[in-house]
Amino acid sequence: MVMLTDTTAVRTYFAKLGLEREIADIYLSLHAHGPQTISELSRNAHVERTRIYRLIDKLLESDLIEVEPHNKRGVIKAAPIANLHILISQKEQELRSLQDELGLIEQVLARNSLSSPAARIQFYEGPEGVRQMLWNQTKAKTEITSILYEDMQNKVDSKSFERWAEKCNEQQIQHRSIYGDRFIKAQKDWDDKRLRYWQRRYIAPDIFPIAHDTIIYDDVVTYHNWKSGEVFGMEIYNRDIASAQRAFFEMLWQQAQPKAKV
Repeated sequence: MVMLTDTTAVRTYFAKLGLEREIADIYLSLHAHGPQTISELSRNAHVERTRIYRLIDKLLESDLIEVEPHNKRGVIKAAPIANLHILISQKEQELRSLQDELGLIEQVLARNSLSSPAARIQFYEGPEGVRQMLWNQTKAKTEITSILYEDMQNKVDSKSFERWAEKCNEQQIQHRSIYGDRFIKAQKDWDDKRLRYWQRRYIAPDIFPIAHDTIIYDDVVTYHNWKSGEVFGMEIYNRDIASAQRAFFEMLWQQAQPKAKV
C-alpha cells in the first residue's frame, strides 16, 4: 500500500481538534501501511521514535490507535476514525462548560476593574461576530426590546438560531419587537419551539423607516447591519444610552399596530 496522497484535509481536521500534525501523520501512516512497530512507524510517518513514544498516550486517549502484543513487541494499528466522535463530544462538553462559566468570569473582572469608563463599545464583523452578539443576548437580565430591519434567522445558520431561541426560552426572557415591511418579506413561520416569549408590532414606514436592527437589553444597545453584503455590528455598554433608546422604543411601541400579523 502507498501513503495517502491528499493529507491536507486530514491534517487540517486533526488541527481543528487540537491534535498535532505528527498525530495526523502517524494515523495516516497506519492507514496506508497497516499495523506497525514503533520503528516502522517512525520510518513511514517520518516522525522520530522518541517523539512517537511521547505521542502514544495522546493517541490512545483520543481512541485513534490500538496497541497489540506481537512476538514480545507492541504493534500499533489504526482504530476506526469514527472513534473521534468521542473526542468531539468531550470538546462540546468543554465548550458548554466554558460558556456557562463566562458570565461568572465577566462579573469577577467587572468587580475588579481598575477603571469604569462611561461607555464601552465592542465591534463585530461577519456572520460569526453577529452570532456572538446574538448569544450575548441570552445573558440578559431584563426584557429584550428590538427594532428589526430584517429577520435574524435568515442571517445566521439555523443551528445557531435554534440554540439562541432555546436558551432564551429556557431563561424565560421576554421579547418585544417593532418591525416594518422589510422584516415581513423575510419572515419565516414561527412556532412555540422557537421563541415563546415574544410580542411584536408593525410600524408603517411613513411613521418610522427602519434602516437597521436595534436591540436593547440591560445597559446594552446593539446594532446590526446587513446592507450591500456587509455584515457587522456593535454593542454599546452605557446605562444612559440604553435608557434613552428604551424610551424611544416605548414611544414607537405606542404608535405601532398591536394586531398586525407577521
